[in-house]
Amino acid sequence: MIRSLLVANRAEIARRIFRTCRELGIATVAVHSDPDAAAPHTREADAAVRLPGAAPADTYLRADLIVKAALAAGADAVHPGYGFLSENAGFARAVTDAGLLWIGPPAEAIEAMASKTRAKDLMRAAGVPLLAPVDPDRATPEDLPLLVKAAAGGGGRGMRVVHDLAALPAELTSARAEALSAFGDAEVFLEPYVEGARHVEVQILADAHGTVWALGTRDCSLQRRHQKVIEEAPAPGLTDELRHALDEASVGAARAIGYRGAGTVEFLVGRDGRPYFLEMNTRLQVEHPVTECVYGVDLVALQLRVAEGVPLPAEPPPPHGHAVEARLYAEDPARGWRPGTGVMHRLSFAAGPVGGAPAVGAGPVGGAPDVRVGSGDGASGAVTLDRIFTAPVPGTAGNPELGATNMRKRPGHHPCTPAPSRLVGGSPPVDVGPGQDWLRVDSGLSDGDEITIHYDPMLAKVIAWAPTRAEALRRLAHALERARLHGPVTNRELLVRALRHPAFEDARMDTGFLERHLGELTATDDDTAPLAALAAALADAARRPATVAGRLGGWRNVPSQPQIKSYRSEPDGTEHEVRHRLTRHGLIADDHPNTRLLEFSSDHVVLEIDGVRRTFHVDTYGEDVYVDSPLGCHAFTALPRFPDPTARTEPGSLLAPMPGTVVRLAEVAVGDRVEAGQPILWLEAMKMEHRVTAPAAGVLSALHATPGRQVEVGAVLAVVVAEGDET
Repeated sequence: MIRSLLVANRAEIARRIFRTCRELGIATVAVHSDPDAAAPHTREADAAVRLPGAAPADTYLRADLIVKAALAAGADAVHPGYGFLSENAGFARAVTDAGLLWIGPPAEAIEAMASKTRAKDLMRAAGVPLLAPVDPDRATPEDLPLLVKAAAGGGGRGMRVVHDLAALPAELTSARAEALSAFGDAEVFLEPYVEGARHVEVQILADAHGTVWALGTRDCSLQRRHQKVIEEAPAPGLTDELRHALDEASVGAARAIGYRGAGTVEFLVGRDGRPYFLEMNTRLQVEHPVTECVYGVDLVALQLRVAEGVPLPAEPPPPHGHAVEARLYAEDPARGWRPGTGVMHRLSFAAGPVGGAPAVGAGPVGGAPDVRVGSGDGASGAVTLDRIFTAPVPGTAGNPELGATNMRKRPGHHPCTPAPSRLVGGSPPVDVGPGQDWLRVDSGLSDGDEITIHYDPMLAKVIAWAPTRAEALRRLAHALERARLHGPVTNRELLVRALRHPAFEDARMDTGFLERHLGELTATDDDTAPLAALAAALADAARRPATVAGRLGGWRNVPSQPQIKSYRSEPDGTEHEVRHRLTRHGLIADDHPNTRLLEFSSDHVVLEIDGVRRTFHVDTYGEDVYVDSPLGCHAFTALPRFPDPTARTEPGSLLAPMPGTVVRLAEVAVGDRVEAGQPILWLEAMKMEHRVTAPAAGVLSALHATPGRQVEVGAVLAVVVAEGDET
């Protein structure tokens, strides 16, 4: 039996695995880079081992250091999580050669599937429909559009869509560099890009005794930069025949390579309903929670038990309801998905239920789980697999409203979270508040943590379960809308609008959905920002006792002139000047004639607007101000009364949009003429490459960047003097 487990990963997935380990009575070991020395996953483990350095290549991709860490900490098993070394057969062998138990498929199975090129050869031999590979040297215009893909790894890294053959060499170079940085393998391949297709996958689980489960489908079509953003289970709108065909193909693929453990078989489903094999991920997926919600299982617990040799039951449990997951990122979709860095002051979903009493019973971020994985069999102390599923509620057998597992109505149990978050450091990692029993939040962050350039910018996975898809979408959108996110800009608004988009609600989506609708999903049509700025100004006034005693009726030293406070909305840069006076007769605010001030404090403002009472919560962190209300959430920067005249840059300056490392320069030199949009250099940040382009046609008058240079956000990288401005 496993007594101590090292997780060869970080952040959210490490915390997720630790929660199940605590339920099972397994000690935990973390590894951490230098930037992660104080990260939640490091703090929460029973032991932690430093991996010197910051870059993934020096830390989480160092198999030798991780094996040494496991042995030094006394672990007897290693779980790879997802990403990093999770699909590295050499790492799996190094773990087992060291006498440790590997929580994953055999190295031979990883080798068979980890390289997408070899996996396609195997699937072709098995008769699974495939897209024909394209030789880069023989590609023709008739082959367009094309997709460049990394042979190792996933997560959208090393992927490029090519619509012009002239751009193919540059895209191959960029994809190889990104794949090498992310996975340590620069191999890429080329295949047709199927436009209008859906991304559908099947969760499988196999034991060492010949049993292979297909745990239904997931749809992951809503993607940006070929990375999944919204996932759901089951995949909507598929015929029973197609579901059966996908299940059969997935089980067949697992059997063909002697698979063991959890894995995912991914397909493209064309407009004509025909599936094409994409790849098999020989690991746990980021989106595994939606399957856990629908099937009432703990996939991590099942991985551990399968690794210990425990057989699976002959059939998986039946599904129940629908679950949707949204990946909350620190990024700005309206500005090329630019990732953000900085302090995450607050990450909270404690906004109250969607209405009235909760639909299902539980506690915050899962409370106590339905999943029973901590009990022994009474004799040997072994945990049997029947305890990994929800026990029926007495007297409810056969009730179709409760589903075959009867898991949803047990008081104090969560339908979606496989392990109680209360066990993580004694408190939930993310507060979801009472009454939101259908909500699960998996995050690698705690309030006050720093988001750095070194890793993926995902803040949290937010998952909602409901009996129907429509209800699950509504619940998730509402939870995201009411979340209090105080830190770098996020993709929250895009997620909410996508979940409420009529086409998505009708399950009319494909992998190009976000790109096609990006304009409407990121449009800045908010007319509530001025009210939020007024609330921020009133909260600021409440912090100055010379202006007001505290509550209405307690005025003193009332200034005769209007108070002026200026704010800049983030990230769009709109400025708001708030002019108001607090008089014995109430609030007088320019531009808000029908607004009454009912009460206010330094963090709480209540206004009556056209006869409707609205409450605004105001939080201030230095110059950063966040205003949350049912009307929306706003981030502001408080502006100084007199701007700093030195805070200017030369016209035409190309500023670093984020902290990162310059990886290469275009073939341009100072004095060359450049076109608008022409690439000047590439930055690497958060494991992705970001192109920095000329803002206008002109002459490159300065180039301050060199390969390998680390730059901070706002650093001047180059200067392009626009045409007509040359001197």
